[in-house]
Amino acid sequence: MKVLELIFLTDLGKTTRITVDDPQEPIDTEAVKSAMQSIIESNVFIDSDGNSYSEIKGARLVERSVTEYEIL
Repeated sequence: MKVLELIFLTDLGKTTRITVDDPQEPIDTEAVKSAMQSIIESNVFIDSDGNSYSEIKGARLVERSVTEYEIL
């Protein structure tokens, strides 16, 4: 499973993330940057401490692989 992590800084400099499941690849970095800027400008999202997202820190594609083993 792949997720796109949008990483922001809050008003107090704390790092916070929004994840997007199964993003369309290849990742369009300009579209991601534009979407992140819109999120900041909308001032709709706040972190668990009530701080607004204030700055783009980065974005990354994370792939996770899980292998389950049957243990009897």
